[in-house]
Amino acid sequence: MFISFFLVLVIAAAVSVYTTRKQSKTSVGHYMGSRSLNFWMVGCSLFLTNMSANQFVGENEFVYTNNMTVMCWGMSSILAMIIVSEFLMPVYLRIGAMTTPDFLGIRFDKQTQRFVSIIFLLSYAINLVPAVLYGCAVAMNGIFQFDTRFGLDYFTTIRLLVTFIGVTGCLYAVLGGLKAITINDIVQGIGMVAGGILITWIGLRFLGDGSLTAGVEKLLGNNREHLNAIGKPGAAIPFGTLFTGMLLINIYYWGMEQYIVQQSLAARNLAESQKGISLACVGKLIAPLLLNVPGLIALQLYPGMENTAQVFPKMITGTLPPLITGLIAAIVFGGALSTFNAGLNSIGTLFTMNLYKPWLEKRKYPVHDATLIKKGRMIQIAITLIAIVFSPYIMFFSGGFYSYLQKVASYFSVPVFTIMLMGLVTRRVPAIAAKAGLFFFVLAYIVTQVVIDTGWHYLHILAVLFVVTSLLMLLIGKLMPREKPFSIETHAKVNLNPWKQRYIYYIILIALMTGMFFLFSPLGIAR
Repeated sequence: MFISFFLVLVIAAAVSVYTTRKQSKTSVGHYMGSRSLNFWMVGCSLFLTNMSANQFVGENEFVYTNNMTVMCWGMSSILAMIIVSEFLMPVYLRIGAMTTPDFLGIRFDKQTQRFVSIIFLLSYAINLVPAVLYGCAVAMNGIFQFDTRFGLDYFTTIRLLVTFIGVTGCLYAVLGGLKAITINDIVQGIGMVAGGILITWIGLRFLGDGSLTAGVEKLLGNNREHLNAIGKPGAAIPFGTLFTGMLLINIYYWGMEQYIVQQSLAARNLAESQKGISLACVGKLIAPLLLNVPGLIALQLYPGMENTAQVFPKMITGTLPPLITGLIAAIVFGGALSTFNAGLNSIGTLFTMNLYKPWLEKRKYPVHDATLIKKGRMIQIAITLIAIVFSPYIMFFSGGFYSYLQKVASYFSVPVFTIMLMGLVTRRVPAIAAKAGLFFFVLAYIVTQVVIDTGWHYLHILAVLFVVTSLLMLLIGKLMPREKPFSIETHAKVNLNPWKQRYIYYIILIALMTGMFFLFSPLGIAR
């Protein structure tokens, strides 16, 4: 088990190091892969960056305790990615953006750009990086049982594991840069698809006492309510949220979240970026094999688990042979490192390009690539240390790990999405409207979550606040409009010709997404 685990990691690291040994040492080369990624690199990196250990642990736990409604996040993201591919990526590449707040700096002002960059950095330090470390530590301990093997208490075990994972990931991000991370993602992505098929196939055979058919019959015949992805109004994830807060969060995540979008911004041209995003959509269609089906199988094999965060690890160790267990552990570890590394790379990019470099320029200090990379590495190390200290305490959050991820992320995501969208669709809304909109949205959301119990699902509240904040910004734009209408100037660093066949693939992807909802519904296998 340990041999296959380390073998996969060594192979992925060796391929990454070999293919990037002559990588440019400029800031663009380090943080953006010299804008040279092809669609395979973009697609695999997007998919792996999203598929961290958080999803393995959190979604399978949700399926076990609730039902397949958690699948809505992944399936609806396909529509969001298509929207991003068609409408947002052409804008980003046209202005030559290195970060998504770059658009805000052009559309509103540099102060708004810096403010949102700080929000991103806080979000990654508070939510993304600690959650990735914690999720991976929980999965690794569940698979390898380090606490039992070495006689350690659970908290100490998680503390040691997050330290190991954090140090390993930090070294990778600091020394390798974006292209090294991306090459590693391609190797890990191939393993993840193979691993997803293996987990489902072996798990169903185990459930059926050696028969795949019998395993499928048991899965479909028992606990049918867990097969339903169409949540009722009072469910943990009502189906209606797909068209309110969930859609907004998904568009933000895939089109404005720096650590995700940076993979697409580093494409060699717009067509490769759009192809890569479509490839990531295909990955999301396959993702339930890893994120949801193991939870359904575990429900049949291990009912009544008290520590439901152990659902996925228990499924792995209880059904798979040691060789395959090591492979899956390497995939989970690799997925976590991919998200962790992407987060750290984006932290370095945001800090150096949007905060530190402007500070040097304002004071007329010399700006050197070596200095930018050095300062970026320092902030990456600092964030890693903070995350290592904080992440084990996530286990004390009430409501479950997946609930922690979504609710904390909401404080940062939709407010930024709102001002980004208003900047895109309006021409005279001024910078003061963006600042007022951010302040109002965050304050109002805190009140609805901490002070006042509205009785509404938080995703619906996000949608309402999005509408109200948008109206507020439009009102400010009416009372204090910009002197001149905003127009986008072209400063493209890559070719902007779009992918000619994209509409055909968009239609196919939307049809398959709809088919997945139909399959896991009362009209399909959940009837």
